[in-house]
This record gives sequence, structure tokens and C-alpha cells, in this order.
Amino acid sequence: MKTWKWLILLLGTLLTMSACSGTESRGEGEITEVDKITAWAWDPRFNIAALDMAEDYFAGETELETIENAQDDIIQKLNTGLSSGTMKGMPNIVLIEDYRAQSFLQAYPDAFYPLDDYINPDEFASYKVATTSLDGKQYGVPFDSGVTGLYVRTDYLEEAGYTVDDVTNITWEEYVEIGKAVKEKTGVDMITLDPNDLGIVRVMIQTVGSWYVEEDGTTPDIANNEGLAKAFELYKQMMEENIVKINSDWSQFVAAFNNGEVATVPTGNWITASVKAEESQAGDWAVVPIPRLDMEGAVNASNLGGSSWYVLNVDGKEQAAAFLADTFGANTDFYKQLVKEIGAIGTYLPALVEDDFSSEDEYFGGQNIIQAFSKWTDDIKGVNYGMHTYSIEDILVAAMQDYLNGKELEDVLNQAQSQAEAQLK
Repeated sequence: MKTWKWLILLLGTLLTMSACSGTESRGEGEITEVDKITAWAWDPRFNIAALDMAEDYFAGETELETIENAQDDIIQKLNTGLSSGTMKGMPNIVLIEDYRAQSFLQAYPDAFYPLDDYINPDEFASYKVATTSLDGKQYGVPFDSGVTGLYVRTDYLEEAGYTVDDVTNITWEEYVEIGKAVKEKTGVDMITLDPNDLGIVRVMIQTVGSWYVEEDGTTPDIANNEGLAKAFELYKQMMEENIVKINSDWSQFVAAFNNGEVATVPTGNWITASVKAEESQAGDWAVVPIPRLDMEGAVNASNLGGSSWYVLNVDGKEQAAAFLADTFGANTDFYKQLVKEIGAIGTYLPALVEDDFSSEDEYFGGQNIIQAFSKWTDDIKGVNYGMHTYSIEDILVAAMQDYLNGKELEDVLNQAQSQAEAQLK
């Protein structure tokens, strides 16, 4: 009798499962479909614009709602939600910067949905696959390259007696000297910096293949890091020479060059759309290779940022994965439009092969900047970002202030090394 009761209960359960609306079976369990998937991203002129464009290439019927958040807000929301053990309120798709990816994947691997069945990792740049995968599983759809360039106002350079050639393939030391002359002749600062963001230091040290950690991606490399020491010295020199316009957030950063308050913007290629947003400056800009540190083996190429798309393990994850697979994961036509309309250089290799990057950009005086960025990408020195970039940078931000306030550089870096070792132990 007990056996019959058990069989009746089992049959009832199976019938109930098969009758549930909005679900279907796929090997490992149920698929819960949703009417709408959501995505979190930052930068409306680049990442969000790319998502909006992707909707036009998606073959499915699922609606996408994109919610704009500042990058720091996304990080805070993810950390708060995931650390609490609940996925309530989480989006289906989230954009995560490559520097931060491993910290999330290693801390919350069950929170992310593997995408191995949706994309072919071999079709993406290998350095991006390394940051978006863990333990043999692919969790991210690699997106943009963070290849950097030096955006320069040619009219300000000319007023100061320089040409574009004078700022091409230079060292950071030469950059500072030119900045002093530009400030003296034009009254315009050379660069805008946020004291709480040492992105410029990261750009500098990667020109010599250096990072905050050693090659193992874990051991702090601060006290004896020659490239980092030089970057600190250059940062202080720029501040002391009064060629820096201080900013405190993204909007102030963009306003500095849109308003004509700085002569150069050394940053990732993802800034192109924001530069071009100020139509009155068309023809006044050019892009040249990023300066290098004056050290043996340094190159005029570096990286800043770059991000990838992840699917969170919530209802609708299969639809979200299908959306990414249909667009960022395999569509060469989509990538061609990304390059043409927002200057986004993806890391999907078939699109890079098919697109000859032959278009000239009149905003940049007819320069073919996409072709230039693509060439510089090949020259970037690879480094292991590890999972502690921003934890260490928090320490270095305070260390930089100590250095700017007069503390000896050697003491500053030694103390930062000790702090990082203690914190990451």
C-alpha cells in the first residue's frame, strides 16, 4: 500500500510539472521563461548604445530592458546582493570590467550562468577569454578591447608650437614637458585626472608589461616595481607642474574635454563616442599612440578597462544567454555597425578578420582611427590582472596622497607593499 501511495504522489508531481506554463525541460532541469530580460551597464554612448543596437540583431522575441548605472553602483549592488545569498533584484545580464571579473567569478561562481553551450571561446581574443572564464568554464561573452590612445587637440598643440608628429610615439616624460609648454602658451591643462582613480598609472605601467601583482596574479608587486615607481614620479610631476584639471566623477571627466578644458585625453578607445559628442570640435582632434615609460622594453601601447557581458543565474538566464549568443557572441554584421557608429572595437575575431577598417573619420581630420587602434592592440604587453586590482589600488590611492604630501617614495611603496601583503594574506 505504501508503494502505491508513493507512485501516486510521484505521478501527480510529474503531471504538475508538465502542466506548468512558461517552462520546458532541457536536460539539467527546468527552463523558466520570462517576458522581459534586464541588463545593467554604464556609459550611454558606448556600452548602453551597444545593447540598444544589439536588440535590432536579436532573432528572438524577448524584450530587453537596459538599466543605466554607474560602474561603481553596479559593483556595489552586485556585492551586496551576492554576498547576502539572494539573487532577488539581480539583472539577467550585467556588464563587468575585466579587472574585476575574476574577483566575482571566484567569490560567487554559482551566481553566474556558464555560457559554453552558447558561444565558442576560441573565436575571441585569448587575453579576454582568460579573464572571463574559471576552472574550464566560460562565464562571460568578451566584449570590447581596452586598447588606449592619446587623443589630442591639434589646435591647442599648434598654438603651443607643436604638431601631431611631436606627440607621436613619445615617452611620458616627454609628454609632461610638452604639457608644461601647452599650459604656458594656451592656459589649457594637459590632462584631467580623478585622484581616487589611478587608471593613468595602470596605463603607464602596462607599457612595460608591469602590474600591481606578480605574474602569478596574486603576490603584490609594489615595493620593487620600477615601472610603478616611475609612474608615481610622473603623476606627482604633473600635479606639481600644474598641468592637471582635477575631476571627481565620469561626468566631470567627459565635461573637461567636451568643454575644451584639456589638450589631451590618454585613455581607452571606448571614449571615442564621448569625444565626438561635442560636434563643434570636429576636425580639432587626432589620436596617436599612448606615451610609454622611459624604460627598456617599453612600448607605445597599453590597455585601460575593457569589459564583458555576464548572465546571472536567475529566471530567464537561458533567454539572456541566447540574446548574447545571437549578438555579441557571433554576429559579424553587428560588430561592423558597432565599429562604424560608436567606435567599439570588439574582441570577436571573425569580425576583426572580415572588417577591413577602411573608413576615415572626418571628426578626426580624416584619420582612420579604428585601423590605428587595431594595430596598437597587437602591441599591448599582456599581464595577469589577477583578482585584486582595485583592492591594491585602494591602498595605492592613499599611498599616492602621502607621496604628494611629501613622504619619500621608497617609504610610501614599502608601506603599501606591507599593507597589500597583510590584506591579501
